[in-house]
Amino acid sequence: MNVDTIADFLADQRDETPDELQYLIIQFENYWERKLWHQLTDALIEFFANPKSENQRLKFYKVFILKFADKINQLKLVDLGLKAATQCRDDQERLTFLTDLAKKVDNENSQDAFVYASTAVARVQLDLRDLESSRKNLDKAERILDSFDSVETKVHAAFYQVNADYYKAKADFASYYRNALLYLACIDLSSLSPDERKARAYDLGIAALVSDSIYNFGELLQHPILAALTGDVAWLQELLLAFNRGDLAAYDVLSGHISSNPLLKEHLEDIRQKIYLAALTESVFRRPPHQRAMSFDTISADTKVRKDEIEHLVMKALSLGLVRGTIDEVDELVNFTWVQPRILDMAQIASMSQRLGEWGENVNKLGNWIEATGQDIWAP
Repeated sequence: MNVDTIADFLADQRDETPDELQYLIIQFENYWERKLWHQLTDALIEFFANPKSENQRLKFYKVFILKFADKINQLKLVDLGLKAATQCRDDQERLTFLTDLAKKVDNENSQDAFVYASTAVARVQLDLRDLESSRKNLDKAERILDSFDSVETKVHAAFYQVNADYYKAKADFASYYRNALLYLACIDLSSLSPDERKARAYDLGIAALVSDSIYNFGELLQHPILAALTGDVAWLQELLLAFNRGDLAAYDVLSGHISSNPLLKEHLEDIRQKIYLAALTESVFRRPPHQRAMSFDTISADTKVRKDEIEHLVMKALSLGLVRGTIDEVDELVNFTWVQPRILDMAQIASMSQRLGEWGENVNKLGNWIEATGQDIWAP
């Protein structure tokens, strides 16, 4: 397409463009004629970012942008392509469009753009329920990402978002949990709408509860996304906090919500086992290190687990790395030597402060005793 044809195209588009965006079309003409590709790219990004440009994006991309696509920043080219793809008729057309875009930027010096585009392809494949193809693209993108020393945050964010959604579709709750948190670490939470924040926080909370490998919710409990759990889902935040402090009474109060949620109800026994383990670790944590030899009866009273199931509970906690210690089956005694660190609430912090105070008093008593009994040794 020659310069005159491009000029005709831009003139036609200017007539279709809302008044408040027409100045950008004039800039396009100017930058195009002067071959100012960087300025032209930034002007196009501004144009595409405006919702009123939606109906023109795909046409602009196919007729105008592709004429100088190899002359501009390839990551910005993908940005423009992703916005243009929103105007495709359906997912199948969008898949073809994005696949062509990924191939176009698959060059040695633009692998970040290739990952960005490939992730978008994987997203559409996920929407089309082609999980196998989506996984292949995500695996390839991950290998390339791992080879980078650094890459723009938005590329990582796009990858973790689609990867999380893939694992959600596969009901792999632990992998979803990790990738969803990594996605949130790459973005500004204010970029998500209140409904999106609420949905993401809810999915993370459910994943943490039903996962068979997540027993420490500290990272989630510290994340500001949890503040989105308000109104009809506020109970989920309370439940997560109850698990963190091993609060069986609070769990019993909130257990009605578990029964009303199909996914939680399906994993009810696993969730109950998880709160028993949380109660056990809290019971060990509350005790000073020199008082962590606990009988089966004591553990049963603290965890509400039958005495004949205590050994299995402790072995489970040991195998998961939640505690360390030894079991004396003959005397029905467990000697705990360590408990996994976790996020503390104010009551737990107060308990630790009290223990530190007691420890300080004991140190002072020991010092006074040494001073009193050792006078004859170091007296002048």
